[in-house]
Amino acid sequence: MIGKIEPAAEGRVEVRFRLFDVQKQAQLASFSYVVAPAQLRATAHRIADVIYEKLTGDKGVFSTKITYVVKRGTRYELQVSDADGFNAQSVLASNEPIMSPAWSPDGSRLAYVSFDQKKPIVVVQNLAQGTTRVVAAYRGNNSAPAWSPDSRTLLVALSKDGLTQIYRVSSSGGDVERLTDSPGIDTQPAYSPDGQWIAFTSDRGGSPQIYKMPAAGGPAQRLTFDGSYNVGPRYSPDGKTIAFVQRDAGRYRIASLELATGQVTVLTDGILDDSPTFAPNGKMVLYEAQVGGRGQLAAVSGDGRVRQRLTSAAGDVQDPAWGPLPTN
Repeated sequence: MIGKIEPAAEGRVEVRFRLFDVQKQAQLASFSYVVAPAQLRATAHRIADVIYEKLTGDKGVFSTKITYVVKRGTRYELQVSDADGFNAQSVLASNEPIMSPAWSPDGSRLAYVSFDQKKPIVVVQNLAQGTTRVVAAYRGNNSAPAWSPDSRTLLVALSKDGLTQIYRVSSSGGDVERLTDSPGIDTQPAYSPDGQWIAFTSDRGGSPQIYKMPAAGGPAQRLTFDGSYNVGPRYSPDGKTIAFVQRDAGRYRIASLELATGQVTVLTDGILDDSPTFAPNGKMVLYEAQVGGRGQLAAVSGDGRVRQRLTSAAGDVQDPAWGPLPTN
């Protein structure tokens, strides 16, 4: 790769780069961007995305965003940052806990659990407008929001009728539709990318395990059988794999389940790893790693071979969620 940055009119700069295959003596890409200096970091991400896609055939995720909760003392902040943890912006601050943020597939909204009413309720926030809407505030717990692929509905876990079960509600609020009716606790739902299936955590069999059921309703099928604690399923973007948290000998690690074969692969080796979330190209899994008594952002490749820590502001970082690919 070769390139240069040169001054342009009105205080802007021109960024040019060219990508070559040296052995084939062929040019793979050539782009020029005229941007304000404040946009140089975002431009570098765009260039990295182009190079990554040319070299691998997969979409790059350098221009994507992530969200997570930072706890400092008694103060909680919901932050959005670049995928590498830099350029963090606070979109919500509260003296009450914030939990389980989830991106809408179109990237315009965040759903999360707020305790501002002294009980857990599910809120949807429009990021561009800064407006919020309460979509579930029933008696008992309202938790674990998960978006449908078309961004129109949310799955939520509610205890309004007794034991926590899974319900569906419009992302703009309204009446809820009950989807599960089991003698155990059903929670942490997740839609498959095609919207046909819902994976969730249930202890209906005596221990917390991962199940799936048709999104339209119907009987559930158990997916995990190794160990007595498998929770928090999240589908990969291609729908072929589920990432989840597995407890083994008192350690909590991120694992993946290949749906076609039932093969389970442990991806991390931490003591208390939690909240897995796939990159939108499916190549990495972002998660919360407890280090020295506080949460940090970490990432691991889908095969577990590459691991990295992300930068984040001082504080206890919790519940990361990786946003979608940019639409422009």
